[in-house]
Amino acid sequence: MRLLFLGAPGSGKGTQADIFKEKMKLVKLSTGDLLRSEIQKDSPLGKEAKGYMNQGKLVPDEIMIGILENIIAEFEKNGTGYILDGFPRTLPQAEALEKMLNRLHAPLDAALLIDVPEEELLHRLTSRWTCRNCSATPSFPGGKPDNAVCPVCGSHDLYQRDDDKRETILKRFDVYHENTRPLIDYYEKNGLLARISGEGDIDDISRQIEAVIKSL
Repeated sequence: MRLLFLGAPGSGKGTQADIFKEKMKLVKLSTGDLLRSEIQKDSPLGKEAKGYMNQGKLVPDEIMIGILENIIAEFEKNGTGYILDGFPRTLPQAEALEKMLNRLHAPLDAALLIDVPEEELLHRLTSRWTCRNCSATPSFPGGKPDNAVCPVCGSHDLYQRDDDKRETILKRFDVYHENTRPLIDYYEKNGLLARISGEGDIDDISRQIEAVIKSL
């Protein structure tokens, strides 16, 4: 099974990718993990990627595709299924990924979009706080009470990260609309897109995803 999870910040796609990684014995391929692994191996592609990262630059798409191709080719030999998480992020990346998978005769089975209205996402993300003591991220949908404590360790030392503040979230949405929204049209035209309502609880969303996977 070859799956891609799509969704805006706060949609829960990372949570669902982790659930189905365990449930279906798949490997989750995140770009950050792949880059770190390749750099650790000191491979030619890893050395190239490290050079860009050391300069604070984005790793070019062709290097990321090369790293993915090596790994996916190995997966195809071993019959290993995977979930792509965090790549592709742009239309050129999606087109390059499709060409690479076609070379391997290993096309994606589905692109699963966890669809949540923006107002709901904004509410979710701005309700999130972080515990300085244990790094848990409790949510306070009705606003954080003055006497709020961390549900994991009981600490009162809770703060809101810049990433969870309204102005930062709105900027992240702008980036998502500009770069990632076109992917939805792309995979829809290719007949690969499956829309999942992300407004229910985690189990509800998982059941929808499971139904799509069973239908493939």
